[in-house]
Amino acid sequence: MASSWEKFEELIKAEMRKIYSEAVIEHSMNPRNLGDLDDADGFARVTGPCGDTMSIWLKVNGDTIINASFMTDGCGTTIASGSMVTEMAKGKSVGEARRIGQQDVLDALGGLPDESKHCALLAANTLKEAVSDYLAMKKEPWKRAYRKY
Repeated sequence: MASSWEKFEELIKAEMRKIYSEAVIEHSMNPRNLGDLDDADGFARVTGPCGDTMSIWLKVNGDTIINASFMTDGCGTTIASGSMVTEMAKGKSVGEARRIGQQDVLDALGGLPDESKHCALLAANTLKEAVSDYLAMKKEPWKRAYRKY
């Protein structure tokens, strides 16, 4: 027999299904890669036009992103976008990750309503900035000691 909490959760999901794909619901309610990474090789914090802020941390080995994580103060679609973009980045080269764009995130999530598409753009832009930070630190590794998250 389902608990009151499970019934409530299913009611919420039923309402969400009217607007969002299963991928958006899953990634917003059970985000992957949430939190910071110790000793990250790349980092970025970007604030989108709606005021949501996203941070992404990258761990790179050779030219491959071996781990990625994120934090945001944003809404459910921003959480889903951050979760998805960090999943997409893992296992990719830094060049491949840098090419992940808004439409790639939207496609992976099964789309977002027009008023939420900027969340996918925020996630893609934050990933690009984190890759750029990694490349800058690779050129001048001494700057890593002065980094503040």
